[in-house]
Amino acid sequence: MKTGGGDTRGLIREFSLRDAFALAFAFISPIVGLYSIFAVGLAAAGPGFWFGFPIVLAGQVLVALVFGMLASRWPLEGSVYQWSKQLVGPRYAWFTGWAYAWALPMAMAAVAIGGAGFLADLLGLDGHSAPTTAALALGLLGFATWGNTHGRSVLNAIVALCILAEIVGSVGVALVLLLGHRVHSVSILATTPHLFEVPRSLPALFESPLCAATAIAGWAFLGFESAGSIGEEVRDPSRAIPRAMLLSLVSVASVVAFTALAMILAMPDIEAVIAGHVADPVAATLGAYFGRVGMKLVLAVFMVGFIAGILSMQASVSRVIWAFARDQELPGSVWIKVLSPSDRLPVNAVYVAAAMSLILFGLSFTSVYTTVVAFTAGGFYIAFAFPVLAAAWAHFRGRWERTPFDLGPATGPVLYGAAAWIIFQTTNIAWPRDAGAPWYERWGVVVMVVLLGTLGVIVRMTVNRAKRVDEAG
Repeated sequence: MKTGGGDTRGLIREFSLRDAFALAFAFISPIVGLYSIFAVGLAAAGPGFWFGFPIVLAGQVLVALVFGMLASRWPLEGSVYQWSKQLVGPRYAWFTGWAYAWALPMAMAAVAIGGAGFLADLLGLDGHSAPTTAALALGLLGFATWGNTHGRSVLNAIVALCILAEIVGSVGVALVLLLGHRVHSVSILATTPHLFEVPRSLPALFESPLCAATAIAGWAFLGFESAGSIGEEVRDPSRAIPRAMLLSLVSVASVVAFTALAMILAMPDIEAVIAGHVADPVAATLGAYFGRVGMKLVLAVFMVGFIAGILSMQASVSRVIWAFARDQELPGSVWIKVLSPSDRLPVNAVYVAAAMSLILFGLSFTSVYTTVVAFTAGGFYIAFAFPVLAAAWAHFRGRWERTPFDLGPATGPVLYGAAAWIIFQTTNIAWPRDAGAPWYERWGVVVMVVLLGTLGVIVRMTVNRAKRVDEAG
């Protein structure tokens, strides 16, 4: 598809409420969200890991309500970047977008590598082979890039297929496990030692099994804000976007919690899983009950979820990058902001997002990859913190204005509650729990904040210097 010299007049409002919901649903993707963290969650907190889901949902609903108010007032392309810009200013917004623009490509690379493992099993290949994993993951990233540069109808079709896959692969499988293969009672969820023990200090709080479960579960409920990233491509955005964000979050949370419960209760040897003797508890459980042929069918359904998740992540981050470029805030903005001639898609921004994910993908075969991945979930919450804290501060200062999506008297409590949740969860995710890991992995979120923050300052100074030269010339 040609991009050079394309139309930069504006985007086309081709997305409906249903499309925005589907995009956000596919971004969060119960299949990707749950199966990417399931083994880690069980290892960290045992069956009680499940209780992290309702806690995270409660906090994220507050954030979604805040984002709904912001999106209804400023339904602009770029979501958190644009909201921060309107609330505070360009400099503050720049670092919001910078954090978000790196968190998503990191997530894309991580999901592509995770999906490559499932795809290898589906194709009968060696999923432990680095070359095989690399080739399959690159194929998934390449397909997502193709889908995002060949029309909104392609994106809509794939994410719609994703919802069907989620119904079969998550809800359908969960029902079969729960109704036909349950081997544990619900009481097993409360068997995690010290799960509900009241901590006596701040370190004890963050090192508790429940906080660890909450930190890990936080990965599963990210992406609802992607409905706001396409604000200028949605019809009636002030009404559609808040509804799409809330509906996608609650829908995904319900599916994830239900599927996780069914998987835990049906696990044949949960003690071996908790002890770390089962490398892939999802595959082991499904293989025990569905057989090899049934397992292949389930894996095929899973792959739809992984592909749609990568596609949606790339669509979302490309809009933030494009919004950056439209404001002349990135090197190469003139090229990045160009839209395709026919359907006016930000294809160059899609290519930039793909390149960023490839850089991070290349790090997957080095010792620093764990540190990079540690920032993925934390980066989302840091990016969320910018507009949420700014909105809470505006309300505290008496500068908050009513929005089309208005919460009335509940506005203040929701804003302050969301701010408190974001601060807690960001700290919780960044907390150094694994005493046996190298220091740079234990403090991975902090290390990446320092590195990306320093790089961001350099890039912003370079862009500002170029602007001054252009103005002087």
